[in-house]
Amino acid sequence: MEPLVDVVIEDLRWDTFGLEDLADIALREAFAEIGLGTAGFGLCLMGCNDARIMELNGDFRGKAKPTNVLSWPSAERAAAKGVRPELPEPGPEIDPEHLGDIAISYDTCAAEALAADKPMRDHVTHLIVHGFLHLLGYDHIRDADATLMEATEVRILARLGLSDPY
Repeated sequence: MEPLVDVVIEDLRWDTFGLEDLADIALREAFAEIGLGTAGFGLCLMGCNDARIMELNGDFRGKAKPTNVLSWPSAERAAAKGVRPELPEPGPEIDPEHLGDIAISYDTCAAEALAADKPMRDHVTHLIVHGFLHLLGYDHIRDADATLMEATEVRILARLGLSDPY
């Protein structure tokens, strides 16, 4: 089976962590839960550290501080308040629809997992799902959108045998 996600490792701790396999499993369940087949779609996930994600967060969001995950959708897919975004159409096999890019920081993920007393794999899985939903146009700025996004995350995580992170 061909990988669903292109993984770029900038911090070698992600290699020993198994980021590529974890992302593939999490994203396959996420696609299934929202009703999309995986064929005809692609995305990129970069495993980095706090220094790199702080640089990206500063460049793209004007916040020069580290964060756990960042997402860059390839297209505007926002929806009306509290309404599920319209799902993208798949591209052909030779030119799949690129949904966007996600960056995730090992340092912040490890610190958050430790502080929450939860397995880092569970936390990282949640953040991959969270980033993926942002690529599809989900957001959590308005309360109605946050409710929708969080409920979708909880359903996807349940498919993976993980508890509600909220």
